[in-house]
Amino acid sequence: MTDEKTQNSDPLNKDPLNKDPLNKDQGHEWLSKAAVLTEALPFMRRYSGHRVVVKFGGGAMGEAATLTSFAKDMVLLHQVGTCPIVVHGGGPQIGAMLEKLDIPSAFVNGLRVTDQDTVSVVEMVLSGAINKAIVAAIHDAGGMAVGISGKDGRLITAGKLAGKADEAGSAIDLGFVGEPKLINTSVVDALIGAMMIPVIAPVAAGENNDTFNINADTAAGAVSAAVEATRLLMLTDVPGVLDGDGNLIPKLTINEASAMIADGTINGGMIPKVETCINAVAGGTDGAVILDGRQKHAVLVELFTEHGIGTIITRD
Repeated sequence: MTDEKTQNSDPLNKDPLNKDPLNKDQGHEWLSKAAVLTEALPFMRRYSGHRVVVKFGGGAMGEAATLTSFAKDMVLLHQVGTCPIVVHGGGPQIGAMLEKLDIPSAFVNGLRVTDQDTVSVVEMVLSGAINKAIVAAIHDAGGMAVGISGKDGRLITAGKLAGKADEAGSAIDLGFVGEPKLINTSVVDALIGAMMIPVIAPVAAGENNDTFNINADTAAGAVSAAVEATRLLMLTDVPGVLDGDGNLIPKLTINEASAMIADGTINGGMIPKVETCINAVAGGTDGAVILDGRQKHAVLVELFTEHGIGTIITRD
């Protein structure tokens, strides 16, 4: 005989005609949630079957709550028919491990100079600890993910990135820092076809099987262009591209963004992010968005609401 207390504690066993009455505040809360779902539905249909590349930064991964929230967003995207592809970084974690191993770090124009010892640590941290932590978080949220690096299946073939010249005019050797030369989309196609969420670490092999460290933004942009993603979402620690008065610019074309770089409105660390978006859109992505990944459910707000929250860059 079923225990009455146990039966009543199970929401699936409750009599739908014997509900507890909602108070006024609860009623408003549920009506608000219903309104959100109604607004989101057309956007869910719009992105169903489409690919969305999401660049997830290393800084955000340091907070357990942020990683959990991000994983839930990826699972929800997948469950409503969107095909998320995650490309992640891991700069802070790499720096911490290098310091622990007493391996000195140096940067040129924001890029880590990567010798043989350093690239081994980079691969260990990116392809190991960070990649598998994201995969585990997605699994815990109810999804199915597969963690790979650019070396797996030759997903990304890289070439050595030429460093800019120093003050004396000599080229700066960045070591094993690479740039994508070829993207093997069949690897991503196979995982998506198997209903998996690809989680990609930006480590790649060169033509001579050397291992290269690739900037995560650059890797995400290259993957997005190659798979012709509907959206590239660049999660950062700023709201998006700002004008001269510090106000968010909701939308830019490639030409407008290029002009803002030329006149100095877009400057500093925002330049390479905008250039990545420009290259991704020029290469086949419908639109690239720079948005604040620190905001809870930023991906969902950007994709499934009327106005979004970041700066989208599109073709002219």
